[in-house]
Amino acid sequence: MDASDPLRWARPRLILVATDLHDLSRLMPYAIEQAKESAARLILLHVLPSSASISADAAGLPYYDTSSALEFADRELLPWCEEARCDGVACDALVREGAPAQQISAAARQFQADRVLLGTRSRSKLSKLLLGSVAEQVLRSVNLPVVTVGPEAHLPVGGGGEQVVLHATTLRETSRPSAALACRIAAGRRQGLILLHVLPPFDEMQRKGIPAELDSLALRELLSLAAETHEEGCPAVEPQVVHGNPSIEILAMSAERHASLIVLGATHRSAFENLARDRTVYRVLAHARCPVLTLREPLGLQGERQAEAAAVSAR
Repeated sequence: MDASDPLRWARPRLILVATDLHDLSRLMPYAIEQAKESAARLILLHVLPSSASISADAAGLPYYDTSSALEFADRELLPWCEEARCDGVACDALVREGAPAQQISAAARQFQADRVLLGTRSRSKLSKLLLGSVAEQVLRSVNLPVVTVGPEAHLPVGGGGEQVVLHATTLRETSRPSAALACRIAAGRRQGLILLHVLPPFDEMQRKGIPAELDSLALRELLSLAAETHEEGCPAVEPQVVHGNPSIEILAMSAERHASLIVLGATHRSAFENLARDRTVYRVLAHARCPVLTLREPLGLQGERQAEAAAVSAR
């Protein structure tokens, strides 16, 4: 998959919907909506883990009833395929057995998917995110856009106001792949694009003597990114620099401006390998009221970052 092809990613030809069967009612309205935008084909994939469907025989010994598990999955998936077809969307069901994350990645490669769509869930009272090992592994391993639908996501119901695509950027994505993708999606939906960068709290920056707000280097970089994005074909680009907690500000902006999609450029360092230190991506995935598209930075950039970090530490 070519990481420099935002047009193909913005208008996918095939969307792989990975489901645990319990989240189909939440995933399918978005899957059908996204498929209709670009006449994409849907493949609904459910993976039976090797420990699934453990039953007991007459002697009380456990055994693995594969056929029953397959039949149950087929019964759950087929009605959703029919619903998609009634909406004019080509849709097929696929059930496999094995390690879920590996099977999702393998299916994405086999069918040359342009996008993966899956669900997330959050952990009750403390509002802590529990992505689940499968979703986390997919986010780490799949080199194409991954759209997650959290438990608080819902389709707008008439009169929801003008919608936008919100791209939250750290301004570290030097090749700008996620910004280019957000631009293409916003243009295709005829929606405005907000480029959001969150700075540390204002008081904290003042104490450190760092220029804030209109004098910040971040705003100048964001204006430059907005100009580049506008030239790439997105007519309505709005740069926004705010102070505060990144996940809180991203979620607040998306709710206030009726975002139809949040686009995040995720790096391994900040979003995946050091979860205890930076959980911004995962908090947004857990609590966003709209789907969230994450795009890993290209492998070449990751290597460049590691080389830069090694050079800095050697000084």
